[in-house]
Amino acid sequence: MNLKTTLFNTTYKFKDIKDVLAKANEKKSGDEMAGIAASGARERVAAKTVLADITLEELRNNPVVSYEKDEITRVIQDSVDEEQYKKIKALTVGEFREFLLENDEDKIKEIRDGLTSEMIAAVTKLMSNMDLVYAAQKICNTAKCNTTIGRRGTFSSRLQPNHPTDNPQGIMASLIDGISYGVGDAVIGLNPVADTIESVSDVLKVFNDFTRKWRIPTQNCVLAHITTQMEALKNGVPIDLMFQSIAGSEIANKDFGISVALLDEAYELMKTKKSSKGPNFMYFETGQGTELSSEGNNRADQLVMEARCYGLAKRYKPFLVNTVVGFIGPEYLYDGKQVIRAGLEDHFMGKLTGLSMGVDTCYTNHMKADQNDLENLAMLLLAANCNYLMGIPCGDDVMLMYQSSSYHDIATLREISDKRPIKEFEKRMEELGIMKNGKLTRNAGDPSIFM
Repeated sequence: MNLKTTLFNTTYKFKDIKDVLAKANEKKSGDEMAGIAASGARERVAAKTVLADITLEELRNNPVVSYEKDEITRVIQDSVDEEQYKKIKALTVGEFREFLLENDEDKIKEIRDGLTSEMIAAVTKLMSNMDLVYAAQKICNTAKCNTTIGRRGTFSSRLQPNHPTDNPQGIMASLIDGISYGVGDAVIGLNPVADTIESVSDVLKVFNDFTRKWRIPTQNCVLAHITTQMEALKNGVPIDLMFQSIAGSEIANKDFGISVALLDEAYELMKTKKSSKGPNFMYFETGQGTELSSEGNNRADQLVMEARCYGLAKRYKPFLVNTVVGFIGPEYLYDGKQVIRAGLEDHFMGKLTGLSMGVDTCYTNHMKADQNDLENLAMLLLAANCNYLMGIPCGDDVMLMYQSSSYHDIATLREISDKRPIKEFEKRMEELGIMKNGKLTRNAGDPSIFM
């Protein structure tokens, strides 16, 4: 295995595959803070050159965290379809990039289960932003909870009615406002302030009562810690989707208070007690930089660790996965350019892994980014056939204190692309006079419909 190259009369030699992967990554403040990034553009190009000639077999044999040390590595490696792997293991990363760009969805899906997360991350590093959009838009990943997300021609949204004190009236005001704009077909999902069984149960019951009363075809979720949701579920509280933030290493997941065994237990519990109908009932959130913030990156770069999150998520056949791409802050993604790149990378990697993938196109207020960066990313993701984005009142989350996409953004993106909400949801919006022929009516934005 060759780990060196000569460019401009300078020889660049890398320690191992992990080092090549880190230095081949696009410029990220998180990798620089970790001390593993390329020293500059020349070393980055040299690393990409070396990476292009590494085979997929070599990547499988050299995971960034060893099989013996890390349970996420074991999940990823043990899930590989060996027959599919045999078809592609001799390809170099450069050849694999050409395969993805040249072939159609069916050909890509024929080999997808033969991939590891390191392979997916590696090819992502060789792709331009346009490559990431072009390859991702080929892949259509559907999932079914109460409704089916991800069909071609649809573009969905998560209604996020967060409130700084979990006040039920405040939550419902945001919820009703969002529904009146045709937002929420992916999920109605609240980030709670209080992670208590009682508070989480109360919100879930309010959501369930509303969607039943008004016959809104969607899914409900409160994004509390998985153990809190499990206790609520055992008490008979209706849960359509069970949520958890996940990371790409065993160390980082311990920091979240989770393990593969706990996720397995939650999955089995949902199988028997969930209130939803379909086979996909888990929801995961990720984001580049998570592992470094918990000292669990194992000296690997943040893109590779993010890809490993998707390898873990795949085990549970989730209905939704999204990267909260700019939420952690400038320590990991410094500015709008880095956020846009990371959003496209994450979406592509999730799609190639086989997930129903969405993105929270967001940034924190202390980041060198603005609304135009957010909107640019949203439009690029729309072209990439992203399954869903967030819908937040005015795009300003009053509880989490960050900027994201608004109810109005979702409607605008649908009109730009001529895409529709999930079919059953759109039909109900038409019955309520909120939408007609895929567009909002004059009644849209009037919450008195539900009063």
